Amino acid sequence: MANGNNDNGYALETLAVRAGQHRSNEGEQSEPIFTTSSYVFQSAAQAAARFSGEEPGNIYSRFTNPTVRVFEERLAALEGGASCVATASGMSAILATCLALLKSGDHIVASRAIFGTTVMMFTGYLAKFGVATTFVDLADVEAWQAAIKPNTRLLFLETPSNPLTVMADISKLAQLAHDNNCLLAVDNCFCTPVLQRPLDLGADIVIHSATKYLDGQGRCVGGAVVGDAERVGKDVFGVIRTCGPSMSPFNAWVFLKGLETLNIRMQAHSRNALALAQWLEQQAVVERVYFPGLESHPQHALAKQQQSGFGGVLSFEVRGGKEQAWQVVDATQLLSITANLGDTKSTITHPATTTHGRLTPQARAEAGIRDNLLRIAVGLESIDDIKADLARGFSKLQQ
Repeated sequence: MANGNNDNGYALETLAVRAGQHRSNEGEQSEPIFTTSSYVFQSAAQAAARFSGEEPGNIYSRFTNPTVRVFEERLAALEGGASCVATASGMSAILATCLALLKSGDHIVASRAIFGTTVMMFTGYLAKFGVATTFVDLADVEAWQAAIKPNTRLLFLETPSNPLTVMADISKLAQLAHDNNCLLAVDNCFCTPVLQRPLDLGADIVIHSATKYLDGQGRCVGGAVVGDAERVGKDVFGVIRTCGPSMSPFNAWVFLKGLETLNIRMQAHSRNALALAQWLEQQAVVERVYFPGLESHPQHALAKQQQSGFGGVLSFEVRGGKEQAWQVVDATQLLSITANLGDTKSTITHPATTTHGRLTPQARAEAGIRDNLLRIAVGLESIDDIKADLARGFSKLQQ
């Protein structure tokens, strides 16, 4: 904590504001931004001790920076992990994890419902270096079990999934992973530690795109890996030190400010998303709504058990195909047409031609990404204004 006390015993809301801060001799209230590339040592002996690891401390801002370290310590405290490594983006967090923990000949079992770019990383790049991936249905534990091979080392998933909000039972998959000498990595982007703590449910590694809800206002790009002191604190950190997909001090500072309001934002996002999902279910032109907070969601009970809230992302299918979906998007005046999420501003996107557009038609079909599907990351505007904005598009479909 800022006063040097141990973080243990503090509530999440307090950790989000205080954890990780170590005030300098200047006595600053807000964390400073250390915009320096290197650090001056007191002697040649100290420099040698720092570089060898015998003495802790700053060496070079590619892998040691005080502002980045505060963000890492704070997020680790929120997730309940021993270590956190900040990265340049969410995708670099996934890549650093794979580079640290996998080798040629290893095998990944991954959810078919992960982010489209993550699929491309696994199939288009890791495969080139001899790491194979098998994709399975996220909610089918038996399918995960059947896909595990003797050389499987990692199970990878997002829950809820993007964009269909399918849920994985983290506890069951963690047990399955450990029974087969594998690690379980969970992308916790949609929920953040405010709504879901995968490490408490048995997961080994938590991945974040800090770009999303951790920032909360669409300002910066960054990522993070949270876990234990050995795999994350040593192995993943080693990738950052050597390969350099580092988070900038300025971005770390922005994310720190985002963490301070994370709890109240996630609660507000969840309230707005639930109200919008319930309204969408009543619209004649909407064929189906995907949101775990709805009782109609097939895994509503699991969501209530595993999460403390349902999050701010939902998807829905309109009557028709791509043309009708695009009509709804183009009729909006308030919602931002962008594929990013986690912003205070509500965003709308057509997954089949954006976030999942690089997948083959077969892969999209297997993932359930239909041409009439739209995804909304519900922001903090008035819920009545959001409804009215969508109603403009719905009225065009009814004409």
